[in-house]
Amino acid sequence: MKITSLIVALLVLMQGCAWAPPRLDAVPSELTARAQIPGMTGVRYVAGGDMTELSRVALEALQREEAYLVKQGHKGPLPPAVFLAISGGGDNGAFTAGLLNGWTATGKRPEFKLVTGISTGALIAPFAFLGPKYDATLKRVYTTLSPKDVLVPRSFISGVLSDAMSDNAPLLKLTRKSVTEDTLKEIAAEYAKGRFLLIATADLDARRPIIWDMGKIATYGGPEALDLFVKIMIASASIPGGFPPMMIDVEVDGKTYQEMHVDGGIMAQVFAYPAGIRINEEAAKAGFTRERKLYVIRNARLDPDWADVERSTMSIAGRAIASLIHSQGIGDLYRIYATTQRDGVDFNLGFIPASFNFPHKEEFDNEYMRKLYDTGYDMALQGFPWLKVPPGFVPPGGRATGK
Repeated sequence: MKITSLIVALLVLMQGCAWAPPRLDAVPSELTARAQIPGMTGVRYVAGGDMTELSRVALEALQREEAYLVKQGHKGPLPPAVFLAISGGGDNGAFTAGLLNGWTATGKRPEFKLVTGISTGALIAPFAFLGPKYDATLKRVYTTLSPKDVLVPRSFISGVLSDAMSDNAPLLKLTRKSVTEDTLKEIAAEYAKGRFLLIATADLDARRPIIWDMGKIATYGGPEALDLFVKIMIASASIPGGFPPMMIDVEVDGKTYQEMHVDGGIMAQVFAYPAGIRINEEAAKAGFTRERKLYVIRNARLDPDWADVERSTMSIAGRAIASLIHSQGIGDLYRIYATTQRDGVDFNLGFIPASFNFPHKEEFDNEYMRKLYDTGYDMALQGFPWLKVPPGFVPPGGRATGK
């Protein structure tokens, strides 16, 4: 009986292997740096790689901004540039939605020269970029969302033998409904004024972070650009193993390959601009001087949360991975802060306060998200307590700051 049962189990598993979705050839290692989106060149950059092209594009954006401002009657130096970086954090994105809407209510929310997003931040970034007009969209998504609006669970066997434990078709449908060709036209119009919208994903084959110039993608327009735009948003929020990866077709020397893109959070929890770009120096060389300010919103608490960990493999592994992600997120803040200090950028950090302890029953818990949205909103109305230095940051040769 035991042998028979084993044979049956093996047959089931072998049959189940057919469930794994097929894919085109991955880009060979030696060609990864040359891969391009068919018909849409210059829309992405390898983070940590050669930033020469992105530096050139950034300077071109400054020139577009200057031309636009002159046309509007502006005289004198460029006005201060305000950057916004939104981290990952799943349903904790409700915090950023509330903060942005509360910021709008104060009448002091700036227009952001640059908006970046990873994971849930990638789902928020296009709407934050377009401004208060989309506050209602952010509020609706992050206060009415429920698990069924995001995913469809798969059985254990089908999940293990496929490409994820759940299907994110509902989230894809929701995003396609919120992001339309008209949305892309609006983003393209802002890109023409010299503004930037960047989203990061992880190329799992090459194990490298990819920064996508979403404004440039929007300028191409049409169904293909819209499809890529939405795919990138979803890819950045696709936790490996939990959600299916987004398969993106690319070309090298006329041959088609396929890249596997997943949650950018496996590479970094938040990013502002590549450290390889010395924005102050490079802009000054081109004759541009201005003040710069960065707001970083971390959709998580900074203090470690205590838990009574069950002595079981899954509980121990899960807790360890959560700890790793938490530590990585803190490290990202330190890196960004050090870069801003080098470049003379005013640093501001916001995060979920330690006082927020509302029960979190499940992912995309609607009641939890509403409470968190309200927390961000109320904090903004009261004058958000932005930190000027990440807690615990130790400058070279210095002492730790904060608590």
